[in-house]
Amino acid sequence: MYFIRPEDCQLKANLHSHSVLSDGKLTPEELVSAYKEREYSVLAITDHEAPYDHSVLSTSDFLLITGYEVYIRNSPTCAFDVFKPEIHLNLLAREPHNTTFIGYDPNYCKYMPHDVARTRKMGEVPGSRSYTKEYIQRFINIARENGYLISYNHPCWSMENPGDILEYEGFFSLEVFNTGSMMINGYENNMALYDQLLRRGRRIFCHGADDNHNKKPFDDLLCDSFGAWTMILADKPDYDVVITALEQGRFYASTGVRINAFETEGKHVHMEFSPAQRVIMHISPKRSVNVYQPDGKAFTSCDMEIPDEAPYVYFSVIASDGSRAEMRAFTRKELGI
Repeated sequence: MYFIRPEDCQLKANLHSHSVLSDGKLTPEELVSAYKEREYSVLAITDHEAPYDHSVLSTSDFLLITGYEVYIRNSPTCAFDVFKPEIHLNLLAREPHNTTFIGYDPNYCKYMPHDVARTRKMGEVPGSRSYTKEYIQRFINIARENGYLISYNHPCWSMENPGDILEYEGFFSLEVFNTGSMMINGYENNMALYDQLLRRGRRIFCHGADDNHNKKPFDDLLCDSFGAWTMILADKPDYDVVITALEQGRFYASTGVRINAFETEGKHVHMEFSPAQRVIMHISPKRSVNVYQPDGKAFTSCDMEIPDEAPYVYFSVIASDGSRAEMRAFTRKELGI
């Protein structure tokens, strides 16, 4: 089975960004220009509580995905508390003109003018926003019913109890890299949580994103742009094609490493990639298969065998500079074993 062929087109994507329409510093047009200049092909402008359709900025070689970011806090007035947990979700529309506002609450709608917000189709969520597992799950369910793919954003920054996160259902992917949060806390790598979700039977995918607000210039050490991304396996930046690839998990997360081939035949795995120092096939936190050169030299391909006891496997490819790629989990059934 081929998951990635060497000849496959891979679209570089940032699925989480902010513009002047919320608390970002760049206009949508400036964001498009900056990411296009750096060879991205897909951008989702996901302003806070602000569902806008940016498809007019799409071109034949650059796609804008419609979406926005929602948050639910321990405060009825949406007050920010540096010591309390909250949840942030990205809602990515399955079709480009869907700007349905889920659970509209004037206290949370701080950036989109209320007269504009009220023109949107409403996806009503019973009750006022409240930071409870029951309300959050209802919110997720209604967002899905209204045509959104939902990602769980920056779990480390959000400070939620991992036990609560493990109970939610309905995410298509977990944000395992987040450049903006990494610039704040230095440790927004969430693969350990991803593994916990898999062990609880949550067969979701994993992706990377910037969550950029651009309050620092591009040449600043703490710039929150261009640090993490998602490589989408799609032959062109077409809306339906890209959304289908996201729904099917045909993508991987990266902070610099490119995976050029991933093939399985029975229990045998063959991978090709940009120069790496180490490749890990994860089975559990207690068991993995490592491929590396004892002298630490880089290599660009490897072969592995999936152990009989592995219910699923997922893969990390790590370069000598610390950059890496993370591939989503595959079950034995998916691999035809």
